[in-house]
Amino acid sequence: MELAFNAGGMAALIKQRRTIRTFTDQAVTIEQLTELLDTAVWAPNHNLREPWRFIVYTGDGRSQFADAMIETFTKEEKAKYEEQRRKEYMHIPLHLLVIMKEDPRQKQWDEDFSAVCCLIQNLQLAAWEQGIGMVWKSNPYMYNPTFRDRAGVQAGEKIIAVLHIGYPRVIPSPSKRTSAKELLHIIDRNS
Repeated sequence: MELAFNAGGMAALIKQRRTIRTFTDQAVTIEQLTELLDTAVWAPNHNLREPWRFIVYTGDGRSQFADAMIETFTKEEKAKYEEQRRKEYMHIPLHLLVIMKEDPRQKQWDEDFSAVCCLIQNLQLAAWEQGIGMVWKSNPYMYNPTFRDRAGVQAGEKIIAVLHIGYPRVIPSPSKRTSAKELLHIIDRNS
């Protein structure tokens, strides 16, 4: 079987992808998400452990996500942010929790964490190719036992990301990146 690679196409996709924080009202369906995840799971993962699972909040389920997150607020934070956050989270089409099964062996934990991060990047790129954007969040509520319990995260599992997913309302301009040449230390036996 011969594979055709379009390196220019993939390189362009990687460079064009943006973190999206504001979304249109257009729905992203569970079928679309499932298709994107079916692509993302082709991430490299050691011994095909597939150390991930997913929880998605959509439609009226978004209120459960908002409730669980708001429950982690202090009294002062609730007074200041609850209404704004609830409105914001109800507007975002999908909230996806990417959860890793935690292996107690450090080497395997590191390998699995790397694999889940690769899966998330695959998901972001596959989604971007279809005009769907997202933001990868790692907020303090992810570590809160109340949120974890309400979300159904089990002992021995870690939330790696909360992804807010939808069609972009605003696509930000690219941020400058440091050239790899500036960060590359070359060791050559002959020099």
